[in-house]
Amino acid sequence: MDKILNLPILASEGGADTDRLISYLHWLMFALFIGWIIYFLFTLFRFRKTANAKADYVGVRSHFSSYLELTVAGIEAALLIFVAYPVWARHTSGFPTEQESTVIQVVGQQFAWNARYQGKDGVFGKQDMARVAQDNMFGVDPADPNGKDDVQVLNEMHVPMGKPVICYISSKDVIHSFRVMAMRVAQDAIPGQRIPIWFKPTKEGRYQIYCAQLCGNGHAAMAAGRLVVESPEAYDKWLGSKSGGPTALE
Repeated sequence: MDKILNLPILASEGGADTDRLISYLHWLMFALFIGWIIYFLFTLFRFRKTANAKADYVGVRSHFSSYLELTVAGIEAALLIFVAYPVWARHTSGFPTEQESTVIQVVGQQFAWNARYQGKDGVFGKQDMARVAQDNMFGVDPADPNGKDDVQVLNEMHVPMGKPVICYISSKDVIHSFRVMAMRVAQDAIPGQRIPIWFKPTKEGRYQIYCAQLCGNGHAAMAAGRLVVESPEAYDKWLGSKSGGPTALE
């Protein structure tokens, strides 16, 4: 079914459940589409002028259409209760701990993605939102020694394959929406809030980061973001090659 729907490449552990739900919904929409076409053609034939020269003011007497609508509503309810809800429940109940995960702070801005990683000490430096500026996107307190080795990058995030990733999503200005189709994750980036999401990459590669919320005239530029999934060794080498400190948007 994935080939029929031409779904994007899947590169996360839990994404198969999402794809299964999408497939079921598309099969339902396909069935409804065929059904409505048949009903439309039947109506054109059944109530043609030559066979109904005189109008019938009573109308349809059968309750078939009501039963059909109830059936469709029942199928939709079943998909919600027995497919969509379990997918959501498994994902939320399986939220990994920070100790077993790669932890990244992500801040959207017009029109780029900023990411911040813990340094070698494994601790983020203190933050103060009053310090947020163009050259200090995360409001890092320069007096805190824990923040000296933190890594900040622009538009390109790296993560190790096979290890859970926790992203804390926020925004500097307007509402954005952080979406990585290959990981089957999406989360609105809202100013003043830091919302966690997680995924577990299973396939190395470079994947596009989208903004799924219209955020201004340069909205399309948000698609320049990239998520790089690589081996743990390559990830450690990349992180070690980055010096602590801010990376500003020119």
